[in-house]
Parts: sequence; structure tokens; C-alpha cells
Amino acid sequence: MDNPSTPQTSRPRGVFFDLDGTLIDHFHTLYRCYEYALGTLGLPVPSLETIRRSVGGSMEVTLGKLIPEAHIPRAAALWRAKFDEIHLEGVEPLPGAEWIVRAARAAGLRTGVFTNKLGHHSRGILRAIGLADDLDLVLGAGDTPYRKPQREFVQIALERLGTTADESIMIGDSPYDLDTARAVGMRCALVTTGTHTAGELRAAGADPAMIHPDLHALGRAVFGFA
Repeated sequence: MDNPSTPQTSRPRGVFFDLDGTLIDHFHTLYRCYEYALGTLGLPVPSLETIRRSVGGSMEVTLGKLIPEAHIPRAAALWRAKFDEIHLEGVEPLPGAEWIVRAARAAGLRTGVFTNKLGHHSRGILRAIGLADDLDLVLGAGDTPYRKPQREFVQIALERLGTTADESIMIGDSPYDLDTARAVGMRCALVTTGTHTAGELRAAGADPAMIHPDLHALGRAVFGFA
């Protein structure tokens, strides 16, 4: 199986973008949900930076890093209720987000968002920031029984985008995205605008040549976008 972080020798036909930390900064809104859920239960509320470094797999996985297991079901219900209320608040497209998605679409690539954020929330957020019409697919948690980096979830994403793993690339910001690509032998390129530093991504097995400071740098290096 190919190393998923090996640099491209040719432009792919399909590109999957992670959402949080890759295309958008939504951390202050996410933090408000953890603050509400844990505070309501009388549990210590971690710092914003602790939350930032803990997210990636799913909200329940993040809660498991922060609080005792017995509190997770109630905290998760409180979190969801708060997020339903405020999920369109505090959404900031990261530098280069609109540019790279639209450049990929203009170049004839199939474009998708592939995320562990709930799919219906993700679609609402992408409509709110004006990117929904530039995407062929938005697939998130709750749309299937699976989550990243499960192989079944990746295979469904590829089928719905209409590409194969060899023809596609995953763009993300965390080891979860790298593992998602690895699950099917797909290439992966990463930015350091989200949850992990370049050093942490290298330690997770990413090729240094496929780690970039932002989407502008990634778009130029990986796709040759001007």
C-alpha cells in the first residue's frame, strides 16, 4: 500500500477536505458547548487550548479525554443541545479556504467535505459561508453508522464522490485525517491551522513534504494552483 502522505506525481481527480481546523475555525463555538455541558454538570472546564488539542475523532471521544466515562452520556446530550442552538455562530473560514475549494472545482476536480462534525450541521455551516455550491459532497457524522478514520466510512465517501482511493487525496489538519487516508491507501496533505503542529504531524507519520502552514501553501505545492 502506498504511503498516503507521499507527494503527488499527478493531480488527483477527487479531493476531500476536512472541515474544522482545515476549512473553518469553529473552536470558540465548540468551546462554548464544552463549557456549557461540563459547567452544567459541575465538572471542571478545561481551557480553550486543551479543547483545541483534544478534538478530532468525535465529540464523545473528546469528552472521554476530559471527564470520567460515567458523565459522558449526559455531557454529550447537553453539548448537542447547545451546539444545535449556536452552531452557525462564530464560523470563520480559514485563510485560503474559499480559494482552494473553488480552484479545485475550476480545475475539474470532484470536491467533497469529509468530516466527523454532524453532516446536517456541516451542510448548514457550508451554506452559511457560501461554499455549499462549490462542493459535490458533504459527508459527516450521522450520515452513516461510521466515523473517520473507519475504512467503511472512507469507502462510502469515495463511492459517493465517484472516485477511487488512487485518484483522490485527503486534506486535513490532524492524525485522524492521516489515518483516514491510510485506511484505503489514499494520499494525504495536511495543514497546521488546526489541532496539531508540524512536529506532531511528522510524529504521526506524515511526510514533511506534505505538511503545509496553510491552504494557500498547500494548494500551490500539491495542486499547482496559482
